[in-house]
Amino acid sequence: MLEEHRSTQKISREDICRQLRFCAEIRALHSARPGGPPLACTQTYGCQQNEADTERLRGYLAEMGYAFTQSPAEADVIILNTCAIREHAEHRVLGAVGALVHTKREKPGQLICVCGCMAQEPHTAETLKRSYRQVDLVFGPQALWRFPELFHRLLTRRGRIFDTDLSAGAIAEGIPVVRQEGVKAWVPVMYGCNNFCSYCIVPYVRGRERSRAPEDILAEIRELVQAGCRDITLLGQNVNSYGADLAGGMDFAGLLRAANEIPGEFLLRFMTSHPKDASQELFKAMAECEKAAPHFHLPFQSGSTRVLEAMNRRYTREGYLEKVAALRALIPDIVLTSDVIVGFPGETAGEFEETLSLIEEVRFDALFTFIFSPRKGTPAASMPDPMPREEKAAHFQRLVAVQDKISEEKHAAYIGKTLRCLVDGADEKGLTARTPGNRLVRLQGGEELAGRFLDIVITGANKWSLTGEPAGG
Repeated sequence: MLEEHRSTQKISREDICRQLRFCAEIRALHSARPGGPPLACTQTYGCQQNEADTERLRGYLAEMGYAFTQSPAEADVIILNTCAIREHAEHRVLGAVGALVHTKREKPGQLICVCGCMAQEPHTAETLKRSYRQVDLVFGPQALWRFPELFHRLLTRRGRIFDTDLSAGAIAEGIPVVRQEGVKAWVPVMYGCNNFCSYCIVPYVRGRERSRAPEDILAEIRELVQAGCRDITLLGQNVNSYGADLAGGMDFAGLLRAANEIPGEFLLRFMTSHPKDASQELFKAMAECEKAAPHFHLPFQSGSTRVLEAMNRRYTREGYLEKVAALRALIPDIVLTSDVIVGFPGETAGEFEETLSLIEEVRFDALFTFIFSPRKGTPAASMPDPMPREEKAAHFQRLVAVQDKISEEKHAAYIGKTLRCLVDGADEKGLTARTPGNRLVRLQGGEELAGRFLDIVITGANKWSLTGEPAGG
């Protein structure tokens, strides 16, 4: 079934065509349906990679003849694409799945599918099988490319289907995509992870690192730019190791340079980067590529070298600070964001203070902060963890307060500046835009401004966002 593509397995074009034939057969099954096309509802939990995966599921569903709804009660099929990174995410998904027993009772023919990282966990799949009888189909990330085949079997043979066998993973090109409307787009450049941080479930549910061919990535970016996308994010669990499994020598810095040569006015972003692989060459590429957004998300997780070693992060506090200094030397106005975990097993009060001091030294523009959440099957889940939850929560609140003050000060420094921003949407408060460094700007104006780059004068700020108005207007 699989053909060798360099050192990474690639799904053959013949196999993708076979999946599209299943889509055509399903469309034919629906052709005599009265009252219009069947409806599908997709719900995504977790990271941008899950969003990109859902876009491919929607692409398959569209090929099957489905239209889309946001209402589970209206849907003929519901797909929940899940996240397993934290316990809270799993509880949310199980709560949502539990609530669907009511929609299925009202609509007995409704089909419920659960996929994604959480579905790949053996204990979760068993829970869904045993306790959530309303779920019809469960499959993991590696089986996504075979969704039409699995769904066809569900429609024609009935019976519940569980496909959660873990493989090393492969690359599947040619899957149709239905994206959310707007000027932003996600482009996966690689899948999987080889790092095995001791707290992280991702390598166990998404398989080993595998890179898409650069020509396929660049072709997708060209199509997106031609379609009007102006803010394109390159995705991978660790984009810095892109290309290690490819013959030809293109690394992530080279990919960024190649994407920068594509004609058009657009911004290139990427996430996520592992500090151990963040290279001087990548920093140079960002500095020299005019389309590379001046924003770097570089998770540090802990300010203590001992804790970093226990996390299996493979860098030190000092090494992280050296990389930040090197990045800022090349791009002085870089917007730097990060992830941090509070209360990792064995972390002492003194080691938490090291994390606070790193935050104060680096002065991040924003942080994504988490209290440690044990994930079954990872080494950290069985580590001694003597610190009481209440003490961890107190540390967490202190950390958030420190970062909020820094964010407020950083944002206040924008007042009076004129920045070229992309107006990317609207909400109940008015238009929204993003600075090149990905800071949220709120402004007033007509809907005709959406999708345009504008020079915006920053007139106000708080710790979460900026406010502004079009320059000269």
